[in-house]
Amino acid sequence: MAASVGNGMLSIFRHSLPKLLLSPKEKHCHMQPTENLEITREKMIELLNEDLSREYQAIIAYTVYSQTLKGAEYLHIAKELELHAAEELAHAIKIANQIDYLGGSPTVTAAKVEASPEAKKMLRFDLHNERETIANYRQRIRQAEAMGEYGLSETLRTIIVQEQEHEMDLCNALGIDAPRLPDAAGR
Repeated sequence: MAASVGNGMLSIFRHSLPKLLLSPKEKHCHMQPTENLEITREKMIELLNEDLSREYQAIIAYTVYSQTLKGAEYLHIAKELELHAAEELAHAIKIANQIDYLGGSPTVTAAKVEASPEAKKMLRFDLHNERETIANYRQRIRQAEAMGEYGLSETLRTIIVQEQEHEMDLCNALGIDAPRLPDAAGR
């Protein structure tokens, strides 16, 4: 019996030892990613204005790219990008409305739009921007819920559904797979 208790203690020690040997900074790096969900209303307004700038960026990019993509293989995606531009405008209006609701002023500045004469580069720029937007909205939903702003989180959920559809459309156009989210174990 004593041997089994000793082995149990050894097992606990063996799993704890690597963590005990790490500095506080290193311990944080090896833990599940955590984020500070408790933010102020003012900080949420600031973050939503950054999101709004990216929505403006998407409107501009999708409008320009849909009209400048060349080649028969891009005819279908060009039409799809026109639809994306309209959906991004609807997102911008929803975000601006939420900023106003929270007592802020919606920004009038778009994030930088990348341009290229190469169709694949344009689509990759869009894909990168969609992925960044999706990641930010996932975080924003958690932050809104931590603030008790459930209406905001529901608005963001409706937006993220379309953003993920945009990501899938772009992946299909580029002939690549949509990324898989890590599972609960972080794999």
